[in-house]
Amino acid sequence: MQDKYSRSGVACFLKEDDSFGDPDDEDSMDNPCWQIKWQLRQLVRKMVMRIYEETTPTGQEKQQDSPYLGRERSLPRVAAHITGNSRRTSTFLPPSSGNEKALGQKIKTWESSRKGHSFLNNLHLRNGELVIHQTGFYYIYSQTYFRFQEKETVPTVSLEENRKKNKQMVQYIYKYTSYPDPILLMKSARNSCWSKDSEYGLYSIYQGGIFELKENDRIFVSVTNEQLIDMDQEASFFGAFLIG
Repeated sequence: MQDKYSRSGVACFLKEDDSFGDPDDEDSMDNPCWQIKWQLRQLVRKMVMRIYEETTPTGQEKQQDSPYLGRERSLPRVAAHITGNSRRTSTFLPPSSGNEKALGQKIKTWESSRKGHSFLNNLHLRNGELVIHQTGFYYIYSQTYFRFQEKETVPTVSLEENRKKNKQMVQYIYKYTSYPDPILLMKSARNSCWSKDSEYGLYSIYQGGIFELKENDRIFVSVTNEQLIDMDQEASFFGAFLIG
């Protein structure tokens, strides 16, 4: 009988017996095919409901699954873009006990007001350093523009010596933390040989990267051959903005 019942159940789905009947009719309820299909339908419905309940997140889970969206709404605008100022004469900070282990000379005087392209939002500038108020990941960038001009009054020997000395241009980006020594984040260099007949040379160095900064960290830019820097606001600049 079990074998016969099994063949009958298979026959229901092979449409060898497609009399399903009315579910409100007692005669239909006595039909073996109706019973098999009804049980299968109930099983499928139960499984679908279980899967739906397990895969559909609750309101709290939705908030936990979308931390970026919640964090994005709460993030303040933290950004700074400070530029060079060609009108200022005291632009670079000479070596001192505070930054003697940093290579090059720190650019001290940036234009930090809202003049031109400069601005500060939830960051402030102190002694040539951008001071961080909020811990997070920041994109840090800087460009320095080197302008070379040959002096005709210098003797030929001095010209050659000066050219060898000045052809290496390096830009460094450092950060200060609670650690006493500055930490180098990035460096980039140009190494160019000027022609003997050239009167001018123009070179720019740009670099940028993402770093984790903590509250009260300070970042700054230093360069070699600071006497060659062009501090126009479109040429030399420094900035950072919070990304997460």
